[in-house]
Amino acid sequence: MMKSGKERKNIQPGIEVDIVLKQDQRTGKTTRGIVKDILTNSQTHPHGIKVRLQDGQVGRVQSVL
Repeated sequence: MMKSGKERKNIQPGIEVDIVLKQDQRTGKTTRGIVKDILTNSQTHPHGIKVRLQDGQVGRVQSVL
């Protein structure tokens, strides 16, 4: 079962996630990568927790793999 990307407790550095990049928000295209940093401070976010991937891309988590 995939965990929600809207809750911070489901996300930690080193896990694989699907994120939506800022430029892909209109299309909903996801990008897969490994979390490096968690950028959202609140416990939940309606559009997904914002993270930085190891390759430097920043986006909101749609699903935790």
